[in-house]
Amino acid sequence: MMLLALAFLAQAPETVTLPLRSRVELFKGSNDWRETRVDFALDPKKTALIICDMWDKHWCSGATARVGPLAKKAAPVVAAAREKGILIIHAPSDTMDSYTDSPQRKAIQQLTKIDPPSVVPSFDAVPKLPIDDSDGGCDTQSDKFYKAWTRQHSGIPIDPRDLISDQGSEVYTALKLRGIETLLVMGVHTNMCILNRTFAIKQMTKWGIRCILLRDLTDSMYDPQDRPFVPHDQGTQLVIEHIEKYWAPSVLSGQLTAALR
Repeated sequence: MMLLALAFLAQAPETVTLPLRSRVELFKGSNDWRETRVDFALDPKKTALIICDMWDKHWCSGATARVGPLAKKAAPVVAAAREKGILIIHAPSDTMDSYTDSPQRKAIQQLTKIDPPSVVPSFDAVPKLPIDDSDGGCDTQSDKFYKAWTRQHSGIPIDPRDLISDQGSEVYTALKLRGIETLLVMGVHTNMCILNRTFAIKQMTKWGIRCILLRDLTDSMYDPQDRPFVPHDQGTQLVIEHIEKYWAPSVLSGQLTAALR
């Protein structure tokens, strides 16, 4: 009996506990949303972390200024996750030409494709975002759009064990082939790419992948001169709350690294 118990323990997954934050509408239709916290058992071997659009440069200088400190804060978190067996996927959209010869890019391209589900849940009832980003959301108003980015920010190293992709179908294939069930999402911008890229929260949720937002490793494209006329950081927090209500729970990066330790 003792040998059987030891054998079971040896095969049991090594999980860590994350204190996830979400939002619930206390009474349906009341718009009375309350913060809630749930302890979630995370298996690092069945988890990936995707780094969304952490570019070397953005057309909006305000966004560029904020991404540098964000990359510096994210780098040790990414390293800690990798060392515990979490798959790291770098997803700097529209820069794949810079990684054509990269082993991490070739590795995901060479995987045998697994098609995502053809029938996905509908989320038509999800309200609009709580901020107005219709003008691009740049808080340095004199800046005009151009394709400024060429690769990922150098502050986040790419390891030989990592993958590189900006295609949702490639990311989905990599996750399914490795038996990955949960996707940690970080990067920019919370109200745009974090929600809408094919490899990010909305699409992955529809394909049945559980997403968790690293809420202190993100930023929004929001100009305080637009609705609801609040400081930039507060605008970002409003989008995070929106995601927690309708799409995915969140966790702090410090809580993740503490759990992995």
